[in-house]
Formats: sequence, C-alpha cells, structure tokens
Amino acid sequence: METPGSQSSLHRANLERVVRAVRMAGALTQAEIARSTGLSAATVSNIVRELKDNGTVEVTPTSAGGRRARSVSLSGDAGIVVGVDFGHTHLRVAIGNLAHRVLAEEAEPLDVDASAAQGLDRAEFLVKSLISGSGISPRKIVGVGLGVPGPIDVASGVLGSTAILPGWAGTNPRDDLAARLDVPVYVDNDANLGALGELVWGAGRGAADLAYIKVASGVGAGLVINGQIYRGPGGTAGEIGHITLDESGPVCRCGNRGCLETFTANRYVLPLLHSAHGTDLTVARMVRLAQEGDAGCRRVIADVGRHIGSGVASLCNLLNPSRVVLGGDLAESGELVLAPIRESVSRYAIPSAARQLEVVPGALGGRAEVLGALALVLSEMGDSSLLDDSLPA
Repeated sequence: METPGSQSSLHRANLERVVRAVRMAGALTQAEIARSTGLSAATVSNIVRELKDNGTVEVTPTSAGGRRARSVSLSGDAGIVVGVDFGHTHLRVAIGNLAHRVLAEEAEPLDVDASAAQGLDRAEFLVKSLISGSGISPRKIVGVGLGVPGPIDVASGVLGSTAILPGWAGTNPRDDLAARLDVPVYVDNDANLGALGELVWGAGRGAADLAYIKVASGVGAGLVINGQIYRGPGGTAGEIGHITLDESGPVCRCGNRGCLETFTANRYVLPLLHSAHGTDLTVARMVRLAQEGDAGCRRVIADVGRHIGSGVASLCNLLNPSRVVLGGDLAESGELVLAPIRESVSRYAIPSAARQLEVVPGALGGRAEVLGALALVLSEMGDSSLLDDSLPA
C-alpha cells in the first residue's frame, strides 16, 4: 500500500505530471517536458522510457533549436476524444486522438434554436456515424466535449437563458448526451470552446492571457487567464455583448438598452444593408463585398469594429490580456475590422494595457469551437486511467 511521501507514490506523481504535460501540449520534447514539469532531465528520460515501454507514449525523432531531439506524444491508440459543437445554424462533430490529431470531422446545417431533443438526436447520429466510418471501437472513447451557444452552468450542466435558446432552456444537454453515448460528457459555451481551440491549435498558442471574441447571432468572449478558461462562479464570465454602450440605445434581448450586441451582432447589423443587398445577405457575403470595395459594407464593418473595440478596451482595463483573437465570419474581413478595433482600444483603454495588447484574427475559422470541444476533453479527462491501463499499480 502506498503512503504519502513514499518512493512509489512520488514515482506515480511524477508519471502523472509527465503524462499531463504531454496530454495538454499534444507533443513535447524531453527538454520541454523537463521545463514544464520542473523535473530533472534524467528523471524525465527514465519516465519517458518507462511510458514508451508500456505503450502509453510514442517517441519520434525531431529537432529543436537546430539540434536533434525526441518528440514525445501520447500513443495514437491510447484513446479517442469527440467534439460536438452546436451553433445557432449548424452542428459540427470531430473525432481526435490523444496526440491532438483530428481523425474525422463533419458538419451539417441545423436550426439549433428549435428543439434540444432534435439537436441531440442529430449529434448522437453524427458521432456514431463518424466513429463507425473511421473503424474505431466505441470503447476507445474517453470523453465528449459539448459546446452550446448560450450560458450554461458547468457544474450542473443546465442551460439557463430562455432568451438565447428558448427550445433548450432548463435542459441538461450534458447528461442527455452522456446517456445516449454512454461516455463522460464535458460541456461549455461556444465562446469558451473557441478560446480553447485557438489556445491549443490556433492564434492563441503561446499566450497565457487572452480573450476570444465571437461575433455571430450574439457576442461573447472566452477568457483565458494564466492558461486556464475563466468561467466565473455562475459560468457567465465573458458576456461582453452585454456591456452597455448607450443607455438610450436599442432594447437588447437581455432587457437592457444599448448593449454592445445591439450594435455588432448579425441580427442588428445585416438589416442596415438590406435595402442595397437584399434580405438574404449573410455576414460572409457582406465581408466578401467589402473586400471587393463595396462602400456600404466597408462602413458597416468599420463601425462594428469600433464598437467591438470599445468592449475590448473595457476588457483591457479590467483583465489586461496580452492577446485578443477575433473569431466568426467577421474575422475574415481582416484589417477592415481589426484596424477599427485597435483604434478604439488605443482611444479608450489604459495606455499601458493598450500597448501590450495584440489583436489578431482567429486561425481556425468555423472549426474553433469543435476543436475547443476536443481540447476540453483533453483538459478534463485526467491521467489515472491512462496509467492504470498500461502500468502496474
């Protein structure tokens, strides 16, 4: 029996530290493992050898700083993670392994607002279809990450807001999907998952403090503080869309007036261009027209950027992030929206915070949230099962 402080318990703790570091990064050299865990190079070398012999990790030749090195990643058959992303108009599912490789992915249009049951039916079908088509045993699934476009109590899994997803209010999509698939399910809102996706795979890599801003049918922010998603005690941190810009402005769906969302979200912005471009105008088409020189579309995008910048300036003054990543279709407009954001930040944020801030477009596009769902499982799954399956107790 292990006792605290015994050699066996210390060895077990060191094994878990190495596996955790590799699990979160996808792949690390042994020198990087030593730096991130604080273990000596000799200890890391011995542990990696033990994990490799037991099939927990794979070691491949690589280079670092011009020198030969060994890259360590979790074994490709150690387990499978699944990501499910519900947008307001789409469902996207992805399958990946513990070495951060995406193995399969599929998306389809879906009116998520209509019914939670219908949405979860399709999610169950797509997950099972992808798993079957990939020739993967369902027993290999270690967890599912689930993203929903609304505020959710991460502890209970219950969706709260009736205004944002009326067909889902009071439901528990986490427990429902877990019962359907018979695997653990981890849930979060889409902005937080977008932040995780960009942090692990995209434009947020290397940043310990960042905000991911998603502008779509609503406006939300995923906040990363010291490398961790910050959700707040009620799970509603990052609701940047409900910062008040004008107390006499339009009535927002939250009941207040002049929220940032009422000046930037698709439902408010696109009607400004209906007379010129028709009622079927989308954000993607607006961006394309702006890039082709359409003056009205360019003006609307610039105005949206300035309003977003006002909200980002408030984030800068409160949290002082080093990087802001803009997601959603609007990010495809590049400097047409990024330059006005930076202009507002420089005008309204504390100068020292504004100087340190980098504003960049997301690198993952519409895949940010589903990749973030994969990252959510990787961050929450723990290491004991990986070691227990391959190492003696």
